[in-house]
Amino acid sequence: MKRLSLFLVGILVSLTYLVKADEGMWLPILIERNMATMTEKGLQLTAEDIYSINHSSIKDAIIALDHGSCTGELISGEGLVITNHHCGYGEIQSHSSVEHDYLTNGFWAMSKKEELANPGKTASFLIRVEEVTERIMNAIPAGTDQATRNHIADSISQLITDEATHGTQYDASVEEMFAGNYYYLFVYETFRDIRLVGTPPESIGKFGSDTDNWMWPRHTGDFSMFRIYCGPDGKPADYAEANVPFKPKHFLPISLDGFKKDDFAFIMGYPGNTQRYMTSFELKNVIDFENPNRVRIRGIKQDIWMEDMEKSDKVRIQYASKYARSSNYWKYSLEQNKALKRLNVLEQKKALEAEFSAWVNQNEARKAKYGKALSLIEISENEVVEIRNAQQYMYETMIGGAESFIFAFRASGLMMALATPDSVDLIKKQTMGYQKRAIDFYQDYNAATDLKATKALIKLFIAGVPAKFYPDFIPNVLNKKYKGDVDKFVDDLFKKSMFVDSTKLIAFLAKPNAKTLGKDPIFMTAGSIITTMNSYYGMTQQSNLKYQEGMRLFEGGLLEMNPEKAYAPDANSTMRLTYGTVGDYVPADAVYYNYFTTLEGVMQKEDPDVREFNVPAKLKEIYKNKDYGRYGNPDGTMTVCFTTNNDITGGNSGSPVINGKGHLMGLAFDGNSEAMSGDIAFENNMQKCINVDIRYVLLIIDKFAGAQNLIDEMNLVKTEPKPALPIAEPVMN
Repeated sequence: MKRLSLFLVGILVSLTYLVKADEGMWLPILIERNMATMTEKGLQLTAEDIYSINHSSIKDAIIALDHGSCTGELISGEGLVITNHHCGYGEIQSHSSVEHDYLTNGFWAMSKKEELANPGKTASFLIRVEEVTERIMNAIPAGTDQATRNHIADSISQLITDEATHGTQYDASVEEMFAGNYYYLFVYETFRDIRLVGTPPESIGKFGSDTDNWMWPRHTGDFSMFRIYCGPDGKPADYAEANVPFKPKHFLPISLDGFKKDDFAFIMGYPGNTQRYMTSFELKNVIDFENPNRVRIRGIKQDIWMEDMEKSDKVRIQYASKYARSSNYWKYSLEQNKALKRLNVLEQKKALEAEFSAWVNQNEARKAKYGKALSLIEISENEVVEIRNAQQYMYETMIGGAESFIFAFRASGLMMALATPDSVDLIKKQTMGYQKRAIDFYQDYNAATDLKATKALIKLFIAGVPAKFYPDFIPNVLNKKYKGDVDKFVDDLFKKSMFVDSTKLIAFLAKPNAKTLGKDPIFMTAGSIITTMNSYYGMTQQSNLKYQEGMRLFEGGLLEMNPEKAYAPDANSTMRLTYGTVGDYVPADAVYYNYFTTLEGVMQKEDPDVREFNVPAKLKEIYKNKDYGRYGNPDGTMTVCFTTNNDITGGNSGSPVINGKGHLMGLAFDGNSEAMSGDIAFENNMQKCINVDIRYVLLIIDKFAGAQNLIDEMNLVKTEPKPALPIAEPVMN
């Protein structure tokens, strides 16, 4: 998600009285700055309870899954992790088959021996954060050009990370904040043996699917469970039977208390990317072509995929995860453009820039330091807009769309080995690596589906991109040999290439040779595509340097313009904390949305004829009997989801929603469509974080799945009601 902060805009145009939500994805190392406000809102913890490098704290229970694609949290002393269903979707899908359809039926390990390994999946713990701005800045001479500045910063950053990890099992990175005005070191410990423990069926974990995605009200039990394993010494290790469950420094107690309106809630996780300081020049391009392009291209591809998915269970399982990834950002882009226009964000950007320019022009020193900031950004955007359009089309159609092209290109390493004299060992290594890649690829690949999609996507590229940006296979092969007939060209590719046929490829890999590989038509086409994509990057290099310099000056100027304000840097997949409260909202005239949904709403949405609104018979039985146990509400209802005004974005999926006592009360999994501009401009009146109630999660684990073994691992806590004070007897005179 993208956003320039409305909180920031509000400050600069004197609209602070409108601020209702607490915007900010705050670095945990700076949490002291927010403690007074958080305590006032209901936090009962200390800063050390939340982030500490000296003793266990809540940060030690929070993990970055797959280096920040999602967030998870520890909920037992035996390495049990909970995250969103959609965060585990790829693993669930990879273990599924027509015979064992875990997507449809769910999966529950009733013992640790039944848990399923997931090669390549990782879980990273943050060890510590350290500001290193001074060390890097001191190495950059005044007046250094942007390219040299980048090189120096990268070199010093490498030294810092090497020092931080030397002699340890840790990994580290130095991340820039505020466009290179600040730098922080992040040190991590990354575990590599992550096993699937449990997942509800799609009819719970993905209930509402694409229809309800980015929407409120929601009724989705969006959770899945994994377990972290380590070597017997407690350190990260590759999968092995001898590995043992990881013993965390801290895990989250789970609250059975529920919540009410205005209750305090904070979230810790790994938000991926925001662009809150984006200028009007960039935003215009997002609105005019980036989002519309993505919606158009992915919509056509997804329709082709879905047509085949509905015809075959095998194809449905193969394409389930790919479709979900594609459609998530497709709908996000669609809803974001609506919100950007409805909330008039472009004009807000222009107002901020006018305020900034007026401040800069107040004296000569500021003009000398910051005067070219906005012009550099504007020039850069104007220079690259046409190339960026071609880049986006190339990625969406032929790199991220047509599946066989990028798969074939990944044989380039093998080709280089085959062309290298006396490289027997290298050839063997490359062949074995590609054989493994092929197994993974064909497991989730249907050539007939890819054939139809490739034809449509190449046609879209040709229609959407000027001829000067075409890869050379279009003029030299498609147009010359096939007279521009895309269908005939693609039919021939798929007929003659070994990359769309696992039998042919396996036979080739048994005795690989450079001549056969070099003449493969899909391999040659893929090479043309990647060569052209690389040329796009070369075309934008100088403009990108102008942009980087402009943004560094612009964001640095904003910080100087309002030194008394605490600004949050844009999200960049590093750990952040955001705080807020449980609450409702009014999205439009005469429309009111309550802050929670119940199981009754699931039954109201049920549609047996629509897969995304199927309801399992067992869940209907639980609802009919009101068999909610200790997870239900005192009034006999069962809460499913709720909303807070926490500031989150992609990467926060699966993040814990924590109450003032430090207890888990829910899992964040989505945002609301009315504020889909949020990554670019925080909408403080209706920005909502959509969460699944942890009590609904427990209901599914306990009453639906019968996985008492998992419930027994957790620390479930409930605050005992205070006894009523005795009523004094009236004094009789």
